[in-house]
Amino acid sequence: MIAYFAVFLTLFIIELFYFKVAKKFNIIDKPNLRSSHTNVTLRGGGIIFYFGAVIYFFFSGFQYPWFYLGLTSMTIVSFLDDVFTLSNKIRLLFHFGSVLLMAYQLDVFEMPWYFLLITFIVVVGVINAYNFMDGINGITACYSLAVGGLLMVVNRQINFVEQDLLAYSMLGLLVFTFFNFRTKAKCFAGDVGSVAIAYILLFALGALIIKTGNMIYFLFLTVYGVDTVWTILRRIYRRENIFEAHRSHLYQYLGNEAGVNKLVVSFAYGVLQLIIGWLVINMADTDTQSQLLFSISLLSITSIAYLFFKQRVIKEYVNGSIR
Repeated sequence: MIAYFAVFLTLFIIELFYFKVAKKFNIIDKPNLRSSHTNVTLRGGGIIFYFGAVIYFFFSGFQYPWFYLGLTSMTIVSFLDDVFTLSNKIRLLFHFGSVLLMAYQLDVFEMPWYFLLITFIVVVGVINAYNFMDGINGITACYSLAVGGLLMVVNRQINFVEQDLLAYSMLGLLVFTFFNFRTKAKCFAGDVGSVAIAYILLFALGALIIKTGNMIYFLFLTVYGVDTVWTILRRIYRRENIFEAHRSHLYQYLGNEAGVNKLVVSFAYGVLQLIIGWLVINMADTDTQSQLLFSISLLSITSIAYLFFKQRVIKEYVNGSIR
């Protein structure tokens, strides 16, 4: 417990030091028409997630070296993108390399070739979805704490990854939450934060799925997945550029147009994922047919509820305001 407190305090000091660096070099997020905030805010505070994982890397005697090389590569390019705005080609190239390093650490190269292709598509897709979902105060913090907490609970039973890797990453999340889960945030995660924590959680989730051979654990990402997929499909239907910044996720409509407290929205996303995750954990030991029926039912129910609720919000608060 003392060791965890020492790590938390160290990460807290590192975050404060980063704030000084960000102020000096003007690493800020200025509000624009697509923003959900109205004040100039420090960007990149989520870099602390990387430092949490790196502290464990040194304490563990350099465990998971290929994973850390990929995490470092992903963190550097994302931080540079926060500062300078890099081209999509450069970011995709680094993402590709980092995913290959993660796959190598997880021994995916020893599996049939199509597992590597699936890993690449899923990891890159989830990382970008995680980045897109980072749009209001507290949402990355609350959701990541929920997913990380679920992974830690399962890890106590199955031991698919070193628990302290998750614990130190969660301590970094708690430090970030202290500064971000506020009506007026001290900092935003930035691409560096959302990408780094997504990479860490996906590594742990991948290790869990590989060890158990059970895909049901992928439902630990249900809430983000449903919001992301249906938002992308809606934007494609409306012939919009899905790679451009926008404010058309449900959480954005709730926090911006509907005027719901953004912290309440973020907290609700995290709590909902916790509830779903608890159901998933209880279903993980059932037979394959039961798991498949559960997964289809869960995704169908959440999708229908999401689409119905989002349509109501758009009709009442978005289209209604245009008239």
